[in-house]
Amino acid sequence: MKTKLFPIAKITRASGLNGEVGVRPLIRQFDDYVEKPLFIGFDENLARDVKLEKVTGVNKRRRFLFQGYKTRDAAESMIGQLLFASISDKDPINMISSDLIGATVITDNGVPVGELVDMMSLPANDVYVISRDKKEILIPVVPEIIREVDFRMGIVTITPMDGLID
Repeated sequence: MKTKLFPIAKITRASGLNGEVGVRPLIRQFDDYVEKPLFIGFDENLARDVKLEKVTGVNKRRRFLFQGYKTRDAAESMIGQLLFASISDKDPINMISSDLIGATVITDNGVPVGELVDMMSLPANDVYVISRDKKEILIPVVPEIIREVDFRMGIVTITPMDGLID
């Protein structure tokens, strides 16, 4: 199974003198992925692996310490870089990949729905914004509706509930 890097957070600030940094999560599922193998870099092609040593604080005030980054200068050198998680092709996080923008959305019966033009992260779940006949349709990104995502073909297959796309 092929693995790839998915951006989960951006390093925003140095905290204290011991190399700790603050991060801004880029996805709602950040806590689920921070325990996976992590990489840091400005781009996924230039990312290098890092090991999370310690997390302190709570909620938005958490601070992360990575092995090998023990000084304030080391922490400041990470500001602006992205934190990537290593994921597989079958990982559910792929359903909110920016690579899907422009994909064709069809029903499981093969009926075209429209083009995926944007994604939103709402409190309950993520949502696809589909452009159809100069209107926008919002489709929740949940397994009951999103049946298949084919990156190679650029097709998202859904099983719409009554009234979802009408």
